[in-house]
Amino acid sequence: MTPIRTLIMGAAGRDFHNFNVFFRDNPDYEVVAFTATQIPNIDDRRYPTELAGKLYPKGIPIYPESDLLKLIADLKVQQVIFAYSDQPHEVVMHKASIVNAAGPDFRLMGLESTQVKSTKPVVSICAVRTGSGKSQTTRRVSLILRDMGYRVAAIRHPMPYGDLVKQRVQRFATYADLDRHECTIEEREEYEPHIDNGVIVYAGVDYEAILRQAEQEVDIVLWDGGNNDFSFYKEDLAIVVADPHRPGHEVRYYPGETNIRHADVFVINKVDTAQPENVMTVRNNLNELNPKAIVIEAASPLFVDNPEAIRGKRVLVIEDGPTLTHGEMAYGAGWVAARRFGAAEIVDPRPFAVGSIIDTYKKYPNTGAILPAMGYGAEQMKDLEKTIDRADVDLVISGTPIDLNRVIKIKKPMQRVRYELQEIGKPTLEDVLKAKFGKK
Repeated sequence: MTPIRTLIMGAAGRDFHNFNVFFRDNPDYEVVAFTATQIPNIDDRRYPTELAGKLYPKGIPIYPESDLLKLIADLKVQQVIFAYSDQPHEVVMHKASIVNAAGPDFRLMGLESTQVKSTKPVVSICAVRTGSGKSQTTRRVSLILRDMGYRVAAIRHPMPYGDLVKQRVQRFATYADLDRHECTIEEREEYEPHIDNGVIVYAGVDYEAILRQAEQEVDIVLWDGGNNDFSFYKEDLAIVVADPHRPGHEVRYYPGETNIRHADVFVINKVDTAQPENVMTVRNNLNELNPKAIVIEAASPLFVDNPEAIRGKRVLVIEDGPTLTHGEMAYGAGWVAARRFGAAEIVDPRPFAVGSIIDTYKKYPNTGAILPAMGYGAEQMKDLEKTIDRADVDLVISGTPIDLNRVIKIKKPMQRVRYELQEIGKPTLEDVLKAKFGKK
């Protein structure tokens, strides 16, 4: 049988995983190309031979998604796999229509063909949209399980933007590990808070190899999801976070709806800052799709070192990049803190933007008067630093989960905003985890 010529549409994450667990060493398929989108500077390179396996001695080329139709024709593609997340259902089906009209089949791969089975219990934390609060939920779960006597590690959804061979399996236990692996701002935003809590983080490219290494030192594996993707691992408890600041998005985005229908537990986050009617809309939508799941309501209380330093100041607000860009949020914790603690003005950073930051605003015009903490490489970090330096403000408010001064030099006074998950009422995550696992 002639192998089916396959192209995988991705964003340097789910696409590589699907290849590794299903297509690598599979003689029934020939993956002729990946396409890349969402993340800058990940196209025009190759998935390396060392990771691609014996069927691909030259590796696999990665092209911009904008070349999709040309690639289908030139490479005689018979099947296209859609393998990235946080897309409206309508957009996914537009892409399906483009592919089908060009000839190939269009495929979405599910849990059965992509999830890896662990030898240890797995708790997954996923979401309905980027920026819902997976990270603080994962941190909360990790600390509860640790207090219950379990050794845990967080395995983070991939963000492999550098040398893929070197990033095959990564382990982060200290800040030195972050420096050694030349982590981007986006990676640090996910890893540093776990390290601060004394929790080891794994990430990389080959997620079965990552899992097998992590299993050697933990009792329970935590899947710390990215975007609104579903877990790479078969979970024993699936927790899904929803965001009432974007009511209705939980049923309109792929694969967030997959997470809803698969969940054991819902955490409706940010109820302290959302409109009550929006909380009810989200709750009703979740219940309609999955009435058996446990529902927990939670807040994300803000902590600022010196709130009085904000009062009366003209401020520049910096937020987590992916939350503002493909997460489509117009604000985050930094903006809320600026308003709550009496900033005189939230200054629009767009007139001060340079280089790749200008490009980011062009690509995501709904970002608003907030600066996304973009830092997918050294050049973009430098552009971020220059934009902050040029801004005519009294104070910088950073709503990112990390201290930006570790990776760029901020010359202006700065206040960091921190936030953690706080359950409201019963049941709590601790109740659920104790019922599932008991004390060690």
